[in-house]
Amino acid sequence: MAEVKNFRDYSRNFRDADAPDEETGASFSREPSYQEKIRNHRLIVFYRTIFLLIAAVAIIAFIYVNWHNKVYSESRVLSSTSLTGMSGVTVLPLGQNIIRYSKDGINCMSADGRALWNMTYDMQAPVVRICGETVAVGDYNGNTIYVANSQGTLGSFGTNLPIRDFCVSSQGVVAVILDDDDITRIKLFDTSGKELAAIKATMANSGYPTSMSLSPNAELLAVCYLKESGGSILTGVTFFNFGAVGQNETDNMVSSFKYEDTIIPYDVFLDSSTNMAVSDKSIVFYKGEDVPNDPVVNEIGETEIMSVYNNEDYAGIICAGTAEEGAYKLTVYNTSGKNILEKYFDLDYTDMFFSDDQFVVYNDKHWQLYGIDGTLRFEGEFDESIKAIIPGPSRNRFTIVTADSIDQIELR
Repeated sequence: MAEVKNFRDYSRNFRDADAPDEETGASFSREPSYQEKIRNHRLIVFYRTIFLLIAAVAIIAFIYVNWHNKVYSESRVLSSTSLTGMSGVTVLPLGQNIIRYSKDGINCMSADGRALWNMTYDMQAPVVRICGETVAVGDYNGNTIYVANSQGTLGSFGTNLPIRDFCVSSQGVVAVILDDDDITRIKLFDTSGKELAAIKATMANSGYPTSMSLSPNAELLAVCYLKESGGSILTGVTFFNFGAVGQNETDNMVSSFKYEDTIIPYDVFLDSSTNMAVSDKSIVFYKGEDVPNDPVVNEIGETEIMSVYNNEDYAGIICAGTAEEGAYKLTVYNTSGKNILEKYFDLDYTDMFFSDDQFVVYNDKHWQLYGIDGTLRFEGEFDESIKAIIPGPSRNRFTIVTADSIDQIELR
C-alpha cells in the first residue's frame, strides 16, 4: 500500500504542480483529468462538425448556383406523340397540360398526349380566359360560358344579356361584363350559374368598364372604368371585396384610384394580394389581400407597349427597342412592382412565358431561354412549325406542340 507521510505537503505540491521550480525555473504539467479529456474531445467533435456542415453548405450552394445558372448547348427529344385534328385550333398551356380550342369546342390533353376532357359548342368568336389551371371559354356577344380545370369539366351557365368580357378565378368563379343598353352590368357566377354578386355601371356615374380581373381566390375584383370628365378622359381603378371585409362597405367597394388622361386596357392579379394595371403611360402595382392600396407606379414615357406577360412571380412588358440595342425591349417587374430587368432582344417573337426564375421567348421556328438575370441559357431552332412551348416538370424540360406531334424535350 502506498504511503503518504505528509498529506499537507503532498496536496500543496499537487496544486502547485504547474508552477515553475524556484531553484531551476522549470515547470511541471500534470496529466489532464478524465473529465477534461471528455470536454476536449467534445470540443473537437463540435468544431469538426461545424466545419463539415459549413463545407457541405458551401458545396451544395456551389452545385445549386451552377445548376440554377446552367447554360445549355443542346436539346434531346425524350418522347414524341403523334397529333391529329390540329387544323384551325389555337393551343394554350393549362399548367403543364395542353388545351386546344376552336369555334367548335375545347379539349385538354396531358403532356404525353392523353385526352383529359372535351367540351363541344358552337361559337363565332370564342374567348378563353385562364387562371392557374382553370379555364373559361365564352363567345363575345354570346350567352354561354364553359368552365373546366386540369382535372375535368366544372360546368357551364348562360346569361340573358350579351357577353362583352369575362375573367375567371382558380376556383372557377367567373366575373362577366354584360351589355344592357345604357347600363353595363358586372355579375359573378359560380360554375353552376348561381349569381354570387352584381355591380351596375353607367357612363354618367362610374364610366364604362374597359378591363377587369378576379383574384385567384375570387375574393377581390378589380374593375377599370373609362369616362369623360370636363372634356378629357378619366380612368378609375376600383376594387371590390366579396369576403368578410367587403361586407361592411357600400357595394363591397374597398378602394378606388383615379388617373387623368389615361386609358387602362389591361388589368390582372398576379396573386391573391398583388394586382397590376397596365395603361398607356405606366405600370401600376397594388398590394393588399383585403384592401388593395399603396400603388407603385412605373412610368413608361412615350414608349408604346406591344405585349404583356405574367405569372404569379413576374410581369413582363415588351416595347419597341432601338436599332443599336435590339428590336424589342423587355422590362421585368417582381410582385413588389420593382423593375428587376431590362433586356433587349432581336427575335421576332410570337409568344413568351415565365417559368421558375427563367423566361422563354419564341416564334414558330426559333426559341430562346433566359435566366431572370437576362443571361441567355439556350437558343434553338425547330424543324417543324410549332404552335406552343409549355414548361415541363423541371427547369430544363419543355413540351413542344407542333401541328403533328407533342414532343418532350430536355436541355443538356
